[in-house]
Amino acid sequence: MSKELAGSAGLSPAEADDSRVATRTKFYFGAGAGGEAASMWIFNALGMIFYQQILGLPAGLAGTALAIAIFADAITDPLIGAISDRFRSKWGRRHPFLLIAPIPLAMCIFLIFHPPAFVVESHTLLFIWLCVFTILQRTFQTFYVVPHLAMGAELSTDYLERTRIMAFNNLFTLYGGTLMHVVAWFVVFGFIFVDQGGQLYRPAYTWTALTACVIVLVSIFACAFGTKDQIPLLKRNQIDDDRKVSLGAFYSDIWMVMQNRNYLYLLLGLFFLSLTIGTHETLAIYMGTFFWELTPYQIGFLILNNILGVHVGFFLAARLHHRFDKRWTIALSAIGLSVFWSMTVNLALLGLAPANSSWALVAFIIFFGTFSSFFGAVLNISVMSALADIADEHELKTGLRLEGIFYSARAFFAKAMNAIGHVVAGLALQYYVMLPPNSVPGDVAPDIIFRLGIVDGPFAMIGGIIAGVVYLGYRIDKSVHEQTREALAARSG
Repeated sequence: MSKELAGSAGLSPAEADDSRVATRTKFYFGAGAGGEAASMWIFNALGMIFYQQILGLPAGLAGTALAIAIFADAITDPLIGAISDRFRSKWGRRHPFLLIAPIPLAMCIFLIFHPPAFVVESHTLLFIWLCVFTILQRTFQTFYVVPHLAMGAELSTDYLERTRIMAFNNLFTLYGGTLMHVVAWFVVFGFIFVDQGGQLYRPAYTWTALTACVIVLVSIFACAFGTKDQIPLLKRNQIDDDRKVSLGAFYSDIWMVMQNRNYLYLLLGLFFLSLTIGTHETLAIYMGTFFWELTPYQIGFLILNNILGVHVGFFLAARLHHRFDKRWTIALSAIGLSVFWSMTVNLALLGLAPANSSWALVAFIIFFGTFSSFFGAVLNISVMSALADIADEHELKTGLRLEGIFYSARAFFAKAMNAIGHVVAGLALQYYVMLPPNSVPGDVAPDIIFRLGIVDGPFAMIGGIIAGVVYLGYRIDKSVHEQTREALAARSG
């Protein structure tokens, strides 16, 4: 970009000229997020209701199994991050992991929704089956996700260009989740099996699982082969480049990144935010089915709030970072996400929402959900971009590029609290809400519905508000980052 064009866009020459990444590269990098989104969507959206309502596994056990898988996933995140930081091959540090993960990940997704008959007959065996294959699913997903995000941080050193790169990642996360949502609610639940009970009919999940498998395979392989030309250009460690992978080196890397004050504030904020996210994700299908009494077709239209909100966030995130520091953008986005996500339920509990099953209610949910999705998109883009800035700060202090560790350790804390959110939601369903298996929408007792709303409304909102306050501790702004870059450039000659 020329300096003249840079000026007209409101960017400094440094911002415009340094480390710009081709749109093609950003596209293929972002496309890989579609696979993660499909895998996460089917896990978070359908896992609980499939095992609790359809297979009859108690909600507490189902939530515990999902949480165990997430905890196991959280533990593997830093390990995979450390290994990929130190990995050496003709395919670079990150790409081998992108090639290993897709096929076993797809197989695990299919098996989660197809337990054998003898397994279904026993709660114990069903619990073990769910634990084993969700752990494997999350592990193979980690093999891909952590190196993928670390690669994104390596594509550019520019403060705003990193935001644009992660915006593509966020956009394709939306596309992967949207495709799953559309196929599930409009095609499978809302058309093919609508007369058999839709989302409450077991054979419908075969089609949904196969859709997720296809998206995983296509998107991840597209990312791996579409970005292979960047392998020689990706940053490597400035010093100590030949260190071997070992348990001691792993713990050493973890200890080093935990000394970073800015990183700790991001982790602590995410710790609280993930409790909110885990609770909402687990209860979303219960809210649509039982609280709002929507048809599968109506639930399908709720994806519009994500489509609208995420696209606005995609186009505005870099502009917001140009005008405001990432610190304030992150903090206010966390609060906005939490408040608007619970707004419809809170208003319904006060008797201020349109009638259940109505299209006015659908529009009502989409309206507030769009704001929530916008804040969520900006928050995710901002945090991912901030992590790349922290990696630069760490390189200046230590000479080491440890993007894998930074992104994976963040994922560890996010998933740990997300797992707690699943457990809380499962236990709340079993012991507080007390929604029985094989429930029929419209025939559930009002007190049960009210308690369901309390969990998804006021309770779920608290963690995100706390997170917004904590995020204010993050301190890397444009000037600090520019000083870091100049110092790194001077050191490298």
